[in-house]
Amino acid sequence: MHKTYKPKGTCSVQMDFDVEDNKIHNLKVLGGCNGNLKGIAALVEGQDVNVVKEKLKGIKCGFRDTSCPDQLAKALEELD
Repeated sequence: MHKTYKPKGTCSVQMDFDVEDNKIHNLKVLGGCNGNLKGIAALVEGQDVNVVKEKLKGIKCGFRDTSCPDQLAKALEELD
């Protein structure tokens, strides 16, 4: 299944990824901190959706109430 998500409250503007057998694949993020988001994409590749949601949910960026990792967790919650 392919998912496109439009983050809210972050510098990133779009997240695209695939989920197969409840594992995340091919995460690409437009906008945001390029190096950090490439790192996150590498770390979540092949990881279980539920584990990633648990680890990333609630992370904040600076003064914001959310972050790109938190927005990825929200995108994954929409799969339920």
